[in-house]
Amino acid sequence: MFFWNIFNRPEPKDWIDILIVAYLVYKLLMLTRETRASQVLKGLAMLFVASWVSNFFDLSAFNWILTSVVNNTALVLLILFQPELRRALEQIGRGAKLDRVQGSLNENERIVTELTQALLSLARRRVGALIVFEQKTGLKDFIDTGMSVDAEVSGALLINIFEPNTPLHDGAVIIRGTRIVAAACVLTLSDASNISRDLGTRHRAGLGVSESTDAVVLIVSEETGIISMAQGGKLTRHLDADDLTRVLNDLYHDQRPTFRDALRAVGRKLRPGKQASNE
Repeated sequence: MFFWNIFNRPEPKDWIDILIVAYLVYKLLMLTRETRASQVLKGLAMLFVASWVSNFFDLSAFNWILTSVVNNTALVLLILFQPELRRALEQIGRGAKLDRVQGSLNENERIVTELTQALLSLARRRVGALIVFEQKTGLKDFIDTGMSVDAEVSGALLINIFEPNTPLHDGAVIIRGTRIVAAACVLTLSDASNISRDLGTRHRAGLGVSESTDAVVLIVSEETGIISMAQGGKLTRHLDADDLTRVLNDLYHDQRPTFRDALRAVGRKLRPGKQASNE
């Protein structure tokens, strides 16, 4: 009788309602996948299960505590998922797709080549660099903290910006499509407690912006010359020329595999000494 009521009593509008809710839950799971928010969701799910169990076994005091927490779940979610909710609203406002490829094929190939050569040059000379590639989530809040540049992406310009003892070298460069939007931008530092002590402020800043947005960040260590990539709150270190070319090609060419696939491929190709972690 129970299953008969489930599958026969609902009207078409009820099925539409169920599908909409299921879709929203799915998008929430995809939005928080491989982020710290996913752990929070698991914790909330365990609270719901514990509340049901305590009610079933008539554990009054324990059930009262859990019910009080569950009843305020909406407020808890708003507080805990503020970055993710903002990202979701920005994606809705911007539309489902991102016009990442703004230049011609030749222009994109030039950019990939110049960015790769510039990063390798900075790494050889152990000049620190922090480059943020804007994706679906707008970075205007960070852009406003720096100096407006609004120039075509150029390897020579990037090398000049990050040259030590120059006015714009300290901070992040933000790239939107084929344009360098701003330099000397201040980013929010990651507050993760499991970051290696070998990583300095530049890496913490790169991880911080990758945790709160979908930006892709390339980092050159001033101390070691190691090139790293931050995305989704995770750091992949020891990128070489092939790795850089692969990642940048995906950013500037609308083709498969996707960036996530490229990230996995980089992880699979990591030779001894490379590591992909949450640091």
